[in-house]
Amino acid sequence: MTSTILLFSLVMAILNTSNAQIGVCYGMKGSDLPSRQEVIDLYNQNNIQRMRLYAPDEAALQALRGTNIELVLDIPNDDNLIQSIAASQATADDWVQNNVRNYPDVKFRYINVGNEVKPTDSFAQFLVPAMQNIQNALAGLGIKVSTVIDTRTLDDPPFPPSKGSFKAEYKPILDPLISFLVNNQAPLLVNLYPYFSYAGDTNIRLDYALFTAPSPVASDPPLEYRNLFDAMLDTVYAALEKSGGGNLEIVVSESGWPTAGGKDTTVENARTYNNNLVQHVKEGTPKKQGKPIETYIFAMFDENDKGGEEVEKHWGLFSPNKQPKYQMNFN
Repeated sequence: MTSTILLFSLVMAILNTSNAQIGVCYGMKGSDLPSRQEVIDLYNQNNIQRMRLYAPDEAALQALRGTNIELVLDIPNDDNLIQSIAASQATADDWVQNNVRNYPDVKFRYINVGNEVKPTDSFAQFLVPAMQNIQNALAGLGIKVSTVIDTRTLDDPPFPPSKGSFKAEYKPILDPLISFLVNNQAPLLVNLYPYFSYAGDTNIRLDYALFTAPSPVASDPPLEYRNLFDAMLDTVYAALEKSGGGNLEIVVSESGWPTAGGKDTTVENARTYNNNLVQHVKEGTPKKQGKPIETYIFAMFDENDKGGEEVEKHWGLFSPNKQPKYQMNFN
């Protein structure tokens, strides 16, 4: 009987791990979005077990109290804030006290310092020192500290994946960052968008971008690729191997497909991409077969106040009235 119970518990643990790989990013740059409490309720109603939040928000943190939603919380790209945290352990301690320790019944998963920091950003040199001070301030809480990069860090050409490497101009940021993550056994978060690669390259097939290609489309012997997501992610893995981070876990901190504003931005394509993404990340990539990929879909809602091109406003899984734009299976 004991062995049967243990086996059942193991199976359930495996199933729960598989089902918990997907989160959704909660952006707030919209004038017509639901209240924070309504949004948290919507996550729970749809069994969305993880959330990325781009900056501390008191109402959202209050609404998350006592829920089972695991939270990735960002420290935004604020020149003064990141530099101040890097310069002062007391400032880091205050930030963690106000935004983490004051919410002991919120399930914090990671704290991200900065998002897609570029070498030209005035605070770039302070990124890793700020991460270290935040890590110190989180002592005893078991929360990992990381940051988010994007694929613009990668050198050209983008294929084959095995040739992946980081651009020389990013080395002053990435070398100490990778050392920090290795030393703290923390993952690297990566925003990964096959959509933008597809939209910018007429040689990329739509089915390759949407996970619907019936057979391999690209080859990097001995590996073969049936979708662009895998090729892009394995390129980052290869770049990390060349930079001393071969054992780092990657968390895909953003990925998705827009429904309007650009090339092939339809509701049907967004439904296809995001549902296939949910299932695919359970399997790993050709380079990391069988290793599930923790992934966050961008985004919960359309955001009509976002700047930039029109396509930036139309990534939502839900409309502001909380109705789904298309059917999603988050499990």
